Amino acid sequence: PYVSRHGFGYSVFEHTERGITSELWVYVALDAPVKFAVLKVRNESGRLRKLSATGCVEWVLGDLPEKSRMHIVTEIDVGSGVLLARNPYSNEFSGRVAFFDADDTVRSVTGDRTEFIGRNGGFRNPAAMMSTDLLSGRVGPALDPCGAIRIPFDLLDGQSREICFRLGAGSDTDDAVKLAQRFR
Repeated sequence: PYVSRHGFGYSVFEHTERGITSELWVYVALDAPVKFAVLKVRNESGRLRKLSATGCVEWVLGDLPEKSRMHIVTEIDVGSGVLLARNPYSNEFSGRVAFFDADDTVRSVTGDRTEFIGRNGGFRNPAAMMSTDLLSGRVGPALDPCGAIRIPFDLLDGQSREICFRLGAGSDTDDAVKLAQRFR
């Protein structure tokens, strides 16, 4: 069973399966356009577990995904490792830059939705979730865009781990990177 709790400005989703207890907290910053997804994982299985946490976003950056998807360009900021996305053809927000980030430096990323979900796949059962391989790091124009970050980790019995994914937007690239780093 899953347990869902909601409060003023946050939601929590809890689940235990095969000795792994997880809590996902979702909330937003009060003073910035940033959404947090904080995953808390605890190993109660009685043995070492090799796990990974994967976050994925489907970029829209416009009014309809079908109209904007072909114009979205993804990149990785060299200095910070933040995954960025922009739509230079957006009428209203052509200068804005969205970001997806996580605290861990040991991670792999992709900006290619086809790699993540698989050819003709969907988000119900993404191909990348069936693989233990690292994500390719592929970003750039002319992709079917998404933002995905995978963080591999080991948990001894009784150990816990917290992983924070952040999704947000800035007025330009510098602003987006500063926001992502501010909340690390």
